[in-house]
Amino acid sequence: MTPQDYVQQKAAASGSSFYYAFLFLPPERRAAITAFYAFCREVDDVVDEVKDPDVAQTKLAWWRHEVATAYAGERNHPVMQALMPHATAFGIEARHLLAVIEGCQMDLEQNRYLDFANLQQYCHLVAGVVGEVAARIFGQTREQTTAYAHRLGLAFQLTNIIRDVGEDAARGRIYLPVNELQQFDVKAHELLKRSAAPGTDPADFERRFTALMQFQCARALKTYDEALALLPEADRRTQKPGLMMASIYRTLLKEIASEPLLVLTQRVSLTPLRKFWLAWRVQALGRL
Repeated sequence: MTPQDYVQQKAAASGSSFYYAFLFLPPERRAAITAFYAFCREVDDVVDEVKDPDVAQTKLAWWRHEVATAYAGERNHPVMQALMPHATAFGIEARHLLAVIEGCQMDLEQNRYLDFANLQQYCHLVAGVVGEVAARIFGQTREQTTAYAHRLGLAFQLTNIIRDVGEDAARGRIYLPVNELQQFDVKAHELLKRSAAPGTDPADFERRFTALMQFQCARALKTYDEALALLPEADRRTQKPGLMMASIYRTLLKEIASEPLLVLTQRVSLTPLRKFWLAWRVQALGRL
């Protein structure tokens, strides 16, 4: 298997909505974003799949070393072998890759976020920086597009957090800010159990949880609007892949907002055909 085959399989196997946007890119840009996305998946998998925290720390340290050696000219992992030939052409810097690793490091070190400002710092590392790199690969020509990419990355990550509330709770993780749980009177132990506490009214828990999630969805939808307002008209054509992803993710978010309780028991998703259609519509019509 070549490095290019490896990253292609890594990207496709994830089933991510991002993959559908990559399909419409010219070959060199598609190869670059696929390799970069595979890097993000590799690092993220350390947190999601490695149960022993010490082993996960060791693996993240290995990836930091791999990034350093790759930029010094020695590429060992197939992801870095596939990514590095594109680094100069698309302005992919070591600091970008190290920021993604730092975000995953945060996942190992904390499983609660006190407030939205605290959560935003995490989102900046694991999604805002990713958006910045993606915008460069897509063909950014205006400096203002970086601000758009960071804001869109935040919107994507907020959507992921909302979609994965149940899955994260099963891992003992809560990304929803603590002060917002308190605002809607939703207890951490209720989220971790994904149900009302024994002896309490399930309907009351569902009411409180629904209000909390509708608040989260409204903020995320507003963040998409803020991001799109930041995109310079001159870069709308080059940034079509990001707009495709926004169309897919925003549609998913609206579905969750209509039935927030679903996220406690299942992973809400769109069908591959619907994702492809949403991406194609942006490609063909230039609008979400």
